[in-house]
Amino acid sequence: MPRAIWSGAISFGLVSVPVKLYTAVSRKSVRFNQIDAKTNSRVKQKRVNAEGDEVSYEQIVKGYEISKDSYVIVTEDELAALSPKASRMIDITDFVLESQIDPVFYDAAYFLVPDELARKSYTLLSRAMEDSGRVAIATFVMRTKQYLVAIRPTDGRLMMSTMVYADELVSPEEIPGLEELDEIEVSNAEMAMAGQLIESLATDFEPDQYRDSYREQVLDLLEQKASGEIQSIEAAPAAEEAAVVDLLAALEASVNAAKEARKKPAKKAGKKAAKKAGKTADKGADDEAEHEAKSA
Repeated sequence: MPRAIWSGAISFGLVSVPVKLYTAVSRKSVRFNQIDAKTNSRVKQKRVNAEGDEVSYEQIVKGYEISKDSYVIVTEDELAALSPKASRMIDITDFVLESQIDPVFYDAAYFLVPDELARKSYTLLSRAMEDSGRVAIATFVMRTKQYLVAIRPTDGRLMMSTMVYADELVSPEEIPGLEELDEIEVSNAEMAMAGQLIESLATDFEPDQYRDSYREQVLDLLEQKASGEIQSIEAAPAAEEAAVVDLLAALEASVNAAKEARKKPAKKAGKKAAKKAGKTADKGADDEAEHEAKSA
């Protein structure tokens, strides 16, 4: 059962809506411990300084490197004095069009759940935002850190996503290899074929059909090894580097392959329907023969 990780209120104008915060994502991963191959015992980590001497936790302080091997020491009290004041309010400052927010700004997602007595005001806010097509931009403090967040209505519920700040984004100009893309030219035929490929793979987004196959295979391997079924697994051969091919020909081949792949499920469904219809017809004939025999 999920537990609330924060409680407070959404504040907009003179209205406040008491809410609790629940994480909307439960990340799945396979975690391993470091083990000594000789003894099968866990490996422990020690804190040591540059001279290799072990340092106790009480001796460790925070330092910010201002130049090579030169640090400014900051105490916990100094940091605490600068920490944002604890608040139980999610303060809405703006309502913006969701289409104006680049998805790169979104970070972690949460559910906002109203207190029992605040359900009407919560529903009012959610529906009003949905009708306006806008999302709320707000700030709030959790665990001594101030967050910029976006609150958006989803099926009558309010979801909140923490956001990164503009100065945390990496500018495309800083990434080598991106600046040359403006000089690339493509032909009308290539554009048309690429459009056909996209259209041949177009479908509705169904999140349940996408699975972390690597994690599932790792868990299956661990289960088999734990039960003694297998002791090791062979590594898959390395993939060969793809040869440079004609772009237009590759697009055309991709379109044809996509079309064939789409036909297969339809053919299978047709065969199943025909087989089922045949069984139904056979059963009907048997029933009719049995009925005639009884009448005779």
